[in-house]
Formats: sequence, structure tokens, C-alpha cells
Amino acid sequence: MTSADLIAFEEDIAAEFNAGRIRAPVHLYDGNEEIMIEIFKHVKPGDWVCCTWRSHYQCLLKGVPPEDLKAAIMDGRSISLCFPEHRVFSSAIAGGNLPIAVGLGMAVKRAGGAETVWAFVGDMMAHGGIFHECFQYVTNWGLPVRFICEDNRLSVCTDTRAVWNSNGPPALRLNDLVYEYKSKWPHAGAGQRVQF
Repeated sequence: MTSADLIAFEEDIAAEFNAGRIRAPVHLYDGNEEIMIEIFKHVKPGDWVCCTWRSHYQCLLKGVPPEDLKAAIMDGRSISLCFPEHRVFSSAIAGGNLPIAVGLGMAVKRAGGAETVWAFVGDMMAHGGIFHECFQYVTNWGLPVRFICEDNRLSVCTDTRAVWNSNGPPALRLNDLVYEYKSKWPHAGAGQRVQF
């Protein structure tokens, strides 16, 4: 899957949403295609991916067929996409994917497995309590979980740097990743007001 493929998918979803054919919230990606492709070069087929409510790219890059993903989005599940057959879980609850990642990491460790759990988190949530509890548990128990902090400097429309009085993204462990991106899309929706 290329950057152009990812962008075309989101543009199609934006058009469907703006035409009123998706009767639920959508959260679209933009501006992070190359880094996401690079991350997923390291994600093995047996690995687990735990996403936030913005997870279209993760699903596509983990191998969910575009037609299956689009059908789930059209059915109103954009912010809670789960494809266990592809080992992809997401949560519409802020930080809700993190305890799932911890549980999966513990299960992999107890089974002696070689899988990695990739846990995506936004920059605002990476400062929050649930993240720190999960981060501590993963670190202290040596669980096979890698955190990916997606830093667009916003929580909905709030500047996360101003909220936390910080000059940069949160600090993570050496094997984790923080990347910054800027999206053309609003926090939710596709730029037009749609009444459900």
C-alpha cells in the first residue's frame, strides 16, 4: 500500500461522509502516510495493533482489505474498528486501547510468544493517567508492547503544548516512537457540517 493509496482511501471516506452517507463520526488521517508506512515495515503479520479512534491507516497497513474497512466505516464503526482476524483493535474511548495492549502484551509474554503489540496513542492522551499506568506496567513487567505517540499538537481543537506547558511531545522509551504530523482534516468529520 502506497501513500497515494492511503490518501485516496481517506478522500473517498471524506466524500462519503460529506454526502451524508456515513451516519456516525469519522476521524481522518492526513500528513503521516510515509511514517505510517515505515512503522508498518516492522509490524509482522502475527503482531497485534491497538489503535485509537483514528485507525483507518493502521487497518489498511495491517492487511484489512479496503472493501471490508470501507464497509465497516459506512456501517458507522469508523471510531471503533476491530478486525481480530487481522489482530487489529481500536477503541472510541480515549485511552481505551491501552489496557487492551497491556493485556495482549501480558498474554504474549505468558505464552512465550514472539509477537509485538503496537499501541498507538495521541499526544494529549500520552500525558494522561491511563497512559502512565499502562506505560509503567509494560516497562516494569518487560511486556512486548511498543508505544507509538502520534503528535499533531492538538486534542480536538486544544493546543496540547499549551495545556501541559511543554515545549515538545512526551518522552517515551528508546524502543518507542513519537512522530509529529499536521493534518488537513478537522478532529472529526471532513470539513463540512453533517447532520446525522
